[in-house]
Amino acid sequence: MTVNHPSPAIVAQHAVRRLPRLALWLFCLAYVLPGFIGRDPWKREDITSFGFMSALAELFSGHTSSWLKPLLMGQTDPGAALLPYWLGAWAIQWAPAWIPPDAAVRIPFAALLILTMAATWYGIYALARSPSAQPVAFAFGGEAKPLDYARAVADGGLLALIACLGLARLAHETSPALAQLGFTASLFFGLANLATYRRAALGVVAISLPSLALSGAPATALLLGTGGALVMAFQYRSAMRVRMLDVGLILLMCLACALLTYKLNLWRWRLHSQGLYDIQQMARLFVWFLWPAWPLALWTMWRWRLQLTQVWQHPHLALPLWFLTVTLGTTALTGLSDRALLLALPALATLAAFALPTLERSVSALVDWFTLVFFSLCALTIWVVWLSMQTGWPAQPAANVARLAPGFEFSFSAPAFAVAVLASVAWIALVRWRAGRHRAALWKSLVLPAGGAALCWLLLMTLWLPLLNFGRGYAPLVSQVSRLIGPTACVNTHALTLSQAAAFGFHGRYRLIALGTPQTPNCPWLIADHLAVVQQPPPASQWRERETVFRPTDDGEAIVIYERITP
Repeated sequence: MTVNHPSPAIVAQHAVRRLPRLALWLFCLAYVLPGFIGRDPWKREDITSFGFMSALAELFSGHTSSWLKPLLMGQTDPGAALLPYWLGAWAIQWAPAWIPPDAAVRIPFAALLILTMAATWYGIYALARSPSAQPVAFAFGGEAKPLDYARAVADGGLLALIACLGLARLAHETSPALAQLGFTASLFFGLANLATYRRAALGVVAISLPSLALSGAPATALLLGTGGALVMAFQYRSAMRVRMLDVGLILLMCLACALLTYKLNLWRWRLHSQGLYDIQQMARLFVWFLWPAWPLALWTMWRWRLQLTQVWQHPHLALPLWFLTVTLGTTALTGLSDRALLLALPALATLAAFALPTLERSVSALVDWFTLVFFSLCALTIWVVWLSMQTGWPAQPAANVARLAPGFEFSFSAPAFAVAVLASVAWIALVRWRAGRHRAALWKSLVLPAGGAALCWLLLMTLWLPLLNFGRGYAPLVSQVSRLIGPTACVNTHALTLSQAAAFGFHGRYRLIALGTPQTPNCPWLIADHLAVVQQPPPASQWRERETVFRPTDDGEAIVIYERITP
């Protein structure tokens, strides 16, 4: 006997006010664009990925790379990704000459971040329209209309996604992690709409599965696809024949992805055993990376706990729970990588969104006050450090910057300052709106968390961008080495990391030839990673050590310069 538990959501029509679309779009653009504009490639995955893209586009002199096996300095990508590098290489080749290569590759990745946001919104919108997700009907009417309710929940879910602290940096890198996030979100969208828009949803799934597999996550694609298909099969109102047909089609897609990735040799097993210390580290990673969505997701689990006893009949819980289980399990089993945890955010934001119809006023007020204090202090800190770097007052922040980033010279940017001022004024206006007396909206509790996260990210990418480029980029290191060796036709390398090789190829425009390659030319200079030199120095009969150059903001990373000994 099936027991239908009542919905814990009690929502009136006035609580599902529409979040103005123009304001939402501008807010999303204000979050997306900073980090993709005016920034140098950062260490390590960001510039390494750019190196593979540049090699495919034949941007680096003397390097050839296969489109089915991208190479950088003769080394393959340890993550076994293809599609993200193709997108970046095509962007370099098709972009006008006036667009720098590092800016061109960010265009498709900015589109992937927009895809993530759109797919998450429409996926939540589809799940919120399911009968089991609807609020309780009032005896005399006045409950929220289904479409208005679904739109309000989806707005809240998108705000929850943007508010997650772990999204900002990784979602603005030109790396396979962002491609995996985008195609995970699109797969989630396709499966969420399988019961209502069958053909279109199957088409989206057919594109998302191989795209996710070719982005370096074939095992994740297979698990999400097969489990998601089974979850959604229980939601059909059509005949069992149609359910099984669609499950069979998706399983065939998964099988085709498995064969494709096997044929291209893209399977990589990265399993790591976990100890007690790893569990503690994992807990710390989850707490800050998934904040503030994870407390709301736990609240959803508690308030919808009766529905969890029959979770397969409630797609708004079952589908995000499956995605969350797979991505959290992948993170735990593959070395606690924040890039693997990134894929959990669309599902976590979905669960957080369904906490909003059940959120008590006291909990909502606590979220508002904590968010207001936290992000206001963060924004104030950013402004104070910027003021100190500009004027020398207060003195201590500028002294700290000089100690941590020796050699950094700060400059004033009027456009960046203007954008930062506008963002700060918008934050003050948002706080005043939230504190004002107005009719409640379902998504109101996530306005300040999302706005605060966007504000701090935008301030960092405007006021602190020169400092971050200096501290996280390789341009200062390459500049120091270039001053010593000057212009030269070629440079031999010894045990450079992939990120270092990409940095010298891009910033230095050097033709890099690794020692030991067939017919290695006699270049006048050799550069090597100082850690590798300790274990295996270059032949002393051919090379004389000239100088060691440290990266200004990291004493643990340095380049040793050797000069060829002429007979």
